[in-house]
Amino acid sequence: MDESRPTFPRDPEAPSRGPPPAVVAARPWRPEDLGFAGEVVPVELVDDVACLVGTGLADVRAARALGRMAGSLWLSVEALRALETAGARADFHARLADAGLALISLDTVVYGEVEQRPVKEGVFLPDWADERRLRYTLAAAEVLADGLARDVPEGVLITVPLGWRASWSGEKENRSAGHLLEAARALDALAARTGQLVRLCLEPEPGAVLERSDQTSAFYRGWLMPAADALGIPRELVHRHIGICFDACHQAVMFEQPAAGLERLLEAGVPIGKLQLGCALEAPDAQAKAALAACAEPRLLHQVRLCLDGRLLGAPDVDQALASDLPRAPAWRARFHVPPHRRELGRGLRATQDEMLGLLDVLVRRADVRPQLEVEVDAWALLPEGERPGSADERASAIAATLSWVEAQLQRRGLLA
Repeated sequence: MDESRPTFPRDPEAPSRGPPPAVVAARPWRPEDLGFAGEVVPVELVDDVACLVGTGLADVRAARALGRMAGSLWLSVEALRALETAGARADFHARLADAGLALISLDTVVYGEVEQRPVKEGVFLPDWADERRLRYTLAAAEVLADGLARDVPEGVLITVPLGWRASWSGEKENRSAGHLLEAARALDALAARTGQLVRLCLEPEPGAVLERSDQTSAFYRGWLMPAADALGIPRELVHRHIGICFDACHQAVMFEQPAAGLERLLEAGVPIGKLQLGCALEAPDAQAKAALAACAEPRLLHQVRLCLDGRLLGAPDVDQALASDLPRAPAWRARFHVPPHRRELGRGLRATQDEMLGLLDVLVRRADVRPQLEVEVDAWALLPEGERPGSADERASAIAATLSWVEAQLQRRGLLA
């Protein structure tokens, strides 16, 4: 299957008419600013929070000897309904604070109950053409703004990159424009009311409408901003509240050097609200590709890509890739967020560690850029036998060790206070 596609169908060179953002020298990150993606232990119901922070992320914080640690959660639609009142939100944030978790981000990609049924491509539904996506996102924004610490410059909501490419259309494109811009206006009103800035960040991903940095830049500059002009919405308002979550794993799967992709977006003036520091899984030879069979699972989507003679080929998932006639010679990459501290994973499998570290080198060169930094790992089982965490205590220790390794990489580059 040929996964190559043209850039987003709008003029990527459309000039920005709004004033450029102020350039402010960024302060170094602190150890407590480095977060872990807690959406891998999702909260279906608000009462699950006590379990999550009491035996999960709180244990990671304690293992890192921190009084407070930045964190990200996923909240289901049901959980958000339970947090509709100010009192419920205050109790929710008090419980997080008691565990030393500073909530700085919510993952609003998955709308429904991810633990209850297979999601696969359904993770993108409802897409941004559907008003339900807008309402879910704004409900999450209220929760995040209520609990955002005053020393956190902005909270981040991660969202789907518009929708799934195979089901996209011009009609959906137009509806999604209106919903995204309505979200920007609502977030601006929220900031005026609460004094807390929340930024909505689309996360490019293989198979989605937005996959690569060139598409994302073209979307932002040549589609979203002109749409704002047409509706009389100031470009600086859109720039303030809509940005990108840049995932090193996703871009490595697309065989785009994440550092080059990040530089392209920054040069185009696209705001980067969060960097996801993770590695994709690489299968360089036949032995490693055979090992991928054990990685297939029924719930989450694990897109596969390979680059052959400058063309990007691939399949929507691991089992489909193995059953296809895709060439076996070039390296395959699959969307598994594997621990970033290991280059070699056993059974011939590798992690795209160099690609992830390249993002940190961009931050060294760009002192005006200070996104949230978050480590994402959802594939501990792919570590060599003997290193895979089993119990909750072992997982907390493994997460803490991974974060410590990333801290050391930041320290080596002068990025950590």
